[in-house]
Amino acid sequence: MTDPQKTAALIRARAGDEPVRLGLILGSGLGHLAHAVDGPAIPYADLPGFPHVGVSGHNPHLHIGLLEGVRIAVFGAREHYYENGNPAAMRGALATLKALGAERLILTNAAGSLRPDIPPGDLMLLSDHINYNGLNPLIGEKTDARFVPMTDAHSPGLRAALRAAAAAEGIALKEGVYAWYSGPSFETPAEIRLLKTLGADAVGMSTVPEVILARFLGLEVAAISTVTNMAAGMSDERISHEHTKAMAPLGAAKLERILRRFLSTQG
Repeated sequence: MTDPQKTAALIRARAGDEPVRLGLILGSGLGHLAHAVDGPAIPYADLPGFPHVGVSGHNPHLHIGLLEGVRIAVFGAREHYYENGNPAAMRGALATLKALGAERLILTNAAGSLRPDIPPGDLMLLSDHINYNGLNPLIGEKTDARFVPMTDAHSPGLRAALRAAAAAEGIALKEGVYAWYSGPSFETPAEIRLLKTLGADAVGMSTVPEVILARFLGLEVAAISTVTNMAAGMSDERISHEHTKAMAPLGAAKLERILRRFLSTQG
């Protein structure tokens, strides 16, 4: 495994030595937020241990600098399990974030809703998740650190701060359980009925491996979904990746306001 301290040193040489306070992984529709960061954009290809990213609509650069007065590291893209079959694809990047001094991580994603009261364009703060795949990014870890407790994996403190930011912006932010489905094919209506029975409120193809890795690394974590569609069998809309990219900006504008408000309270 690539040494995250060496990768962090490469980043400091280009972005300065000041510690990073927070990491932010951007999902579909939020790429422009990375360009608002006052600091350099470093291609993933220049950073050992960072993933290959092959999903259209994503920006494979690490942006380090100030946003709303807070020094953050914004990951413009993530590698999904379905790209190469590796649930630990983001481990090197997140270990580097930790080496840069960060203690917290906020994840964003595009998701399908299983609840009529969370329609496309709305946001959902993750209260918990279901690892529907059974895959785990810590398989192969040799130390006892692999036995990571996942109670309150989605930080109550961070969630409260994000709820407060949403309320200050007058934006509805419901909470719910996110189920991770591997992709790249979308779920069947029967699978969605199963997930509803299991207690899921939204479904997507990312985020859960990163939550597990973040907790393994000792990072406090929270996540927000932008709802881009109703899940299979719940509406007449035609689900596709192009549809996801087209719908993501509807919720992304609201999510950006929440994130900026949240950051403005962290000074």
